[in-house]
This record gives sequence, C-alpha cells and structure tokens, in this order.
Amino acid sequence: MSLPAQKDNKRYSYAEYLKWSDDKRWELLDGIAFNIAAPSRRHQEVSGELFYQIRSCLADKSCKIYSAPFDVRFSEPKQKDEQIVNVVQPDLTIVCDKSKLDDKGCLGAPNLIIEIISPTSISLDYVKKLALYEKYHVKEYWIIHPIDNTVMVFTLGEDYQYGRPSIFMEDCQLKSGVITDLTIDLKQVFGILG
Repeated sequence: MSLPAQKDNKRYSYAEYLKWSDDKRWELLDGIAFNIAAPSRRHQEVSGELFYQIRSCLADKSCKIYSAPFDVRFSEPKQKDEQIVNVVQPDLTIVCDKSKLDDKGCLGAPNLIIEIISPTSISLDYVKKLALYEKYHVKEYWIIHPIDNTVMVFTLGEDYQYGRPSIFMEDCQLKSGVITDLTIDLKQVFGILG
C-alpha cells in the first residue's frame, strides 16, 4: 500500500492550508499535508452515479450532498483555523445539520462520508481516515472499491466506535443506516448491465 505524496515533514494548520496557491488538492491529517491525486475515469463514473442517486433521494430532505473538493474540518470545540489540523476532502459528504455548514465547507462531523479508493489512497482511507472519522463520530463511513465493485460500510455504534463493516457486492441494494430512505442500487453505481 502506498500513500499520497506528503508536502514535507512539517505540520500545518488549516489557516496555513488556506494560503496555499498551487493547483494541487491537499488534505491535512494530524497536520501532515497529503497531496490527493486526480481521480481516474472509473472513479469519476462511480462517484457521479452515487451523487445522482443520493441527490435524487435527498431532494425533499434537509440533508445536503457535496462532492470533492469540499473541505471537511474536524476540530475540538471552539478551535480556530490556526488550531485545526484535520481537513479532508471526501469524495462525497452528506451533512444534515446545517449549523455545521459555512462558506469554507463543513466544520464538524458529517452524517455520512464516502471515499472511493485509488491505489495511492488505500492506506489513508482504510487506516488513517477510518480512525479520524471514528474519533470525530461520523455516523456512517463507506469505502468503495471501484475495481472489485464492493462497498464496506462502517456504522458508529452506541459506544462511538465502528464495529465490523457490512460488505455489499455489485448486485446489492445498499440501504443507509443513518439517512432515512437512502437505498443505493449498486448495479447502477458499478455499471453492471442486467
């Protein structure tokens, strides 16, 4: 497993991150900056279909869906930008609490985060982000493997920990445990023609 390229060995804050003017996409995990590669065509196809299905379901609900690049900042209560060291750009983010939304993105845990893995993001998605999302109480976290056509769903338990993931294959209907009435047709997502 490889990691995305690190900016360097320095630790950065969100305030510093906001000043970067290069064309690259960055995420901060405990202050370490990781460069996020542009998504592949397959990644885009899966993301686009997921966005379409979820957006259609949320049309009459208060929850909103956002696609990357969209900053999700995790912090302790009342931390300022100079103190925030965890900023991610999930492939898809669903937020139901409008008080967490501002012009910069989302401050606090979204209800659901979806990451579509790529060869360079595997370690981040399965290890570092899983731990981060659990720590800050993201209710549901989906990891999508666009080559194997599988989805792992982690749901936050009453003890604020993720238990064993549920695994969904390409021919399944995936029902969210945290977004009412959200059911995803994975055949459509993965382009499986019936």
